[in-house]
Amino acid sequence: MTKTAVVIGVGAIAGLGAAICRQFAQGGHKVIVSGRTQDKIDRVVADIASRDGLAEAFAADVTQGDDIQKLIDHAASIGNVDAVIYNAGNNAIIPFDQLSAEQFEDFWRIGCMGGFLTAKAAVPLLLEQDRASLLFTGASGSLRGKANFAHFASAKAGLRMLTQSLAREYGPQGLHVGHVIVDGVINGDRIRKIVPEYLEKLGEDGSLKPDEIAKSFTMLHEQQPSAWTQELDLRPFSENW
Repeated sequence: MTKTAVVIGVGAIAGLGAAICRQFAQGGHKVIVSGRTQDKIDRVVADIASRDGLAEAFAADVTQGDDIQKLIDHAASIGNVDAVIYNAGNNAIIPFDQLSAEQFEDFWRIGCMGGFLTAKAAVPLLLEQDRASLLFTGASGSLRGKANFAHFASAKAGLRMLTQSLAREYGPQGLHVGHVIVDGVINGDRIRKIVPEYLEKLGEDGSLKPDEIAKSFTMLHEQQPSAWTQELDLRPFSENW
């Protein structure tokens, strides 16, 4: 039977979530494309279908446990789910003296709490497989908190620690938990619309290409258990780190 991958946090067709969906579909998975905006995930499904891949859309809010559980239950009804990828996230420059408690909580709910809810729903299903992967999109903010990013860094740091705890608890049971740190600007739909001149300034290969990032997710999924990677970091060759 065809293997199924669930990708959570899919937005614009030129974004990272869509690229991860395409990569898994290209590798032979049927992909459940999940995001908050129906129109966006429908476009990703249509794009995969145009490439002879298998995909279907399932709208869900990562901050709502019921939504995530319904998504995973639906995937289970299809059968053979061996990969779940949590890609949800957001970012903004907010000086701390302007940061509200509501904003701080909103970033935490998407950046960290959603990962917890995904793991709670997905782990029991993935453990039924002989080999399966639970993968998370992280950020360099999880390693260092920059000025004006207290909300983002704290949420991503929490997600990183969640993945380490899950890896240590469930790795011995055959579940590969991986964390991909993205360090740099992703050359996706959002940045192209907001500051296209910044991408031009970075030059060729100065920003992360979504399709290239996505290859690391399928690489992690395909790793043999004798040599698993729990965490890897990706950055452009010219990134100052």
